[in-house]
Amino acid sequence: MAAALLRLLPFLLLALTAPPATAAAAVLTPAAAKNVTLDSATLSFADLTLLGDSFLRNGSVGLTRETGVPSSSAGTVLCTQPVAFRGPGATASNATAVASFAARFSFVIANPNPGAAGGDGIAFFISPGPATLGATGGYLGLFNSSDYAVAKNGSASAAIVAVEFDTMANPEFADPSDNHVGLDLGSPLSVATVDLAASGVDLKSGNLTTAWIDYRSGDRRLEVFLSYAVATKPKRPVLSVAVDLSPYLKEAMYVGFSASTEGSTQQHTIKEWTFQTFGFPPTANSSFESNATSNSSEPATVPVSNAANSHKRVGLALGILGPVALAVAFVFFAWVSIKKLIQLTSRNDAAFSPELLKGPRKFSYKELSAATRGFHTSRVVGKGAFGTVYKAAMPGAAATTYAVKRSTQAHQSRSEFVAELSVIACLRHKNLVQLEGWCDEKGELLLVYEYMPNGSLDKALYGEPCTLSWPQRYTVAAGIASVLSYLHQECEQRVIHRDIKTSNILLDGNLSPRLGDFGLARLMDHNKSPVSTLTAGTMGYLAPEYLQSGKATEQTDVFSYGVVLLEVCCGRRPIDKDEGGGKNVNLVDWVWRLHGEDRLIEAADARLAGEFDKAEMLRLLLVGLSCANPNCEERPAMRRVVQILNREAEPAPVPRKKPLLVFSSSASMKLQEIAFSCGDDVRGGYSAAKPTSPKSEGADIER
Repeated sequence: MAAALLRLLPFLLLALTAPPATAAAAVLTPAAAKNVTLDSATLSFADLTLLGDSFLRNGSVGLTRETGVPSSSAGTVLCTQPVAFRGPGATASNATAVASFAARFSFVIANPNPGAAGGDGIAFFISPGPATLGATGGYLGLFNSSDYAVAKNGSASAAIVAVEFDTMANPEFADPSDNHVGLDLGSPLSVATVDLAASGVDLKSGNLTTAWIDYRSGDRRLEVFLSYAVATKPKRPVLSVAVDLSPYLKEAMYVGFSASTEGSTQQHTIKEWTFQTFGFPPTANSSFESNATSNSSEPATVPVSNAANSHKRVGLALGILGPVALAVAFVFFAWVSIKKLIQLTSRNDAAFSPELLKGPRKFSYKELSAATRGFHTSRVVGKGAFGTVYKAAMPGAAATTYAVKRSTQAHQSRSEFVAELSVIACLRHKNLVQLEGWCDEKGELLLVYEYMPNGSLDKALYGEPCTLSWPQRYTVAAGIASVLSYLHQECEQRVIHRDIKTSNILLDGNLSPRLGDFGLARLMDHNKSPVSTLTAGTMGYLAPEYLQSGKATEQTDVFSYGVVLLEVCCGRRPIDKDEGGGKNVNLVDWVWRLHGEDRLIEAADARLAGEFDKAEMLRLLLVGLSCANPNCEERPAMRRVVQILNREAEPAPVPRKKPLLVFSSSASMKLQEIAFSCGDDVRGGYSAAKPTSPKSEGADIER
């Protein structure tokens, strides 16, 4: 009986929980136009297309970048999937089949140099195509000079519909002022504008400003509201236009934002936004019927007796099967949970079994506590989110010094502890930190390493004064390339480190590099594809596609290595302040810009005072850029990098302009999750850090 019920359980649960067939997920097609709602808080990388200078940071979208005058910048972001604006049968004379829409978004237009000229503005737009990056300046990164033809001949063909928030008065476009709102239909020449002088809103103030754009197809009217208050929509619009957009709206169009500058340093940022269409009648497969208006005047009739009998039968069946199904489900899930617990316990015991670890030995908690003077603060050599690293001096005739990593939260860090223990215990390479032993007593998780007297590369590179000469830096670069080639291609199983950074590269007594901290490492068979995991790592070192999909591969390690290589050459952190101490500067972008201007050698660390081999410096810089290429397919394998650094091969050509990043459709990370901490407190070089919660500082997602 129990076996039979277990076999029936999936079907019973499916019958009780399955939604009606009419509530299936909606698929956007012109033939089945439906009301949709978009919210930036729930979008992922795959939902957006970034063009030009646009980028993501801390869940916000930057459209333009701070550039030196008289340079210009333009960027566009738009939803990857089209939105239906017209139902089947909609015509120019039948606007009721064209959707109404409402958009709300908060933005900031800031000028880093208040004394400099502003411009040119930001625009919300609806486009018939997914590629809409236009010219800079008054064209707002949305239009081109050829678009004038649309305005001149009055064509009603599908074109870009945009609401501009302009901070530059362009006489050729008949702009009323340098602080105005306008409606553009296929051209930068607005069909309606309003000066914002009387509204109390200054677009160039640098304040967070919220805009509401409402279009009612039935009334054929578009209204724009503006306020510094995010939550309170003003009662009166700043712009109200009687306009029929049905000639411009196709069955499927793309929604987005665009901005540009021309000879100025204004920056345009979209903080958050929502968009929805409404007014379509409900469809059989629509999941957005809450905003739809039903035209049915008479409900369907059902014989009362049949309906009542049907309800009784359903109630009786549920009254009998419901408790039985719940009881069986409880027994089933209890049995599965107990089985998993037994398996997990046996697996953990096996992970710590001395027979499985042939090299490292098990230390007792007592001897490690004595060697670290009771884990005294004076013995701390490193600290991070994972825990703390102590210097341990073992007593005896043959006194030995170790580094002991101690987890501060054993119940939360056991998985990382097991990962590091199982990975590094079976690895042997001259450029790896040697694991000497382990301890799992008194609720403590302890790993014992050989001691690195010269601390971390981070400390040596950024300490005052810098203690690394150019030959030593080149040795570090070659050594880490060698060990990564070993991990990726020479082990029985591939090892993906996932946290390559200067604080995880240690220096022995001869200043030779040793790669450590395998708390995030993953083993992978050579013939298997990577799987998605929780995205982990440190800001500035994370490959764009890893943030996008959560899939760690050899190429994500290669990207991190490329950033480290640029640090070694330039003596600058991955994300650092500019000379004025205000703006964050991305190291990869900075070096690539110098490369594009044929000034790559100027990226060399000034503290070297010119005492380096120019050919070697250029070689490392080019390899660093190749490894940090935004597109993972273009990065070299570590084996190839080793050959280049050993002068057995020449560096691959590096494009003068940083390549654009093409996002794939497998993205899973939400926009507000694009932030990682880089606040490891590393003193002496043993990083004990694991990834922190992605809630603090933000990493730019470059293209």
